[in-house]
Amino acid sequence: MAKINGNEIKPGFVLEHDGGLWAAVKVNHVKPGKGGAFAQVELKNLRDGRKLNERFRSEDKVDQVQLEFKDQQFLYETDGKLVFMDSETFEQTELDADLLGDRRPFLQDGMMAAVEYYGDEALTVRIPQKVVCKVVETEPVLNGQTAAKSFKPAILDNGVRVMIPPFVGVDEDIVVNTELFAYSERA
Repeated sequence: MAKINGNEIKPGFVLEHDGGLWAAVKVNHVKPGKGGAFAQVELKNLRDGRKLNERFRSEDKVDQVQLEFKDQQFLYETDGKLVFMDSETFEQTELDADLLGDRRPFLQDGMMAAVEYYGDEALTVRIPQKVVCKVVETEPVLNGQTAAKSFKPAILDNGVRVMIPPFVGVDEDIVVNTELFAYSERA
């Protein structure tokens, strides 16, 4: 672990603070008219999801943690656990399905994901930003509706509801942004 000054914290940094692992979500550098400058940092606990707002002055020392990413292939889900296989060692790892949160429906069999490790402990799973899904239910196209920038609701093969352009119909493959839960393009 590297020690850094409080004013060097940037969004995305992982810190060891108060006995836990915290990711810096938002960082705001403040220079008040009276007193010393500080960084107002919004932290998120990587183990339980709690949030914390903390002030770090430039003379404060914090431990920056380096996490290791491993590309792993998703095999299957069983009893609330996701089973991944390391693409180099072929070792299988069971991870809690809650690590993916609301992006869980986008995880597909055989998909490669980046699993973030602190030592031997898996903290997060990052799936690809764009995933191909099939539209299973949507409204039919009405004449003249394609001229305006309008969208219609659709249900995908994984059960997720997204808004799609009117020219996309049932049984068409589309690319969905997994971070925004939004239509990206036709597949």
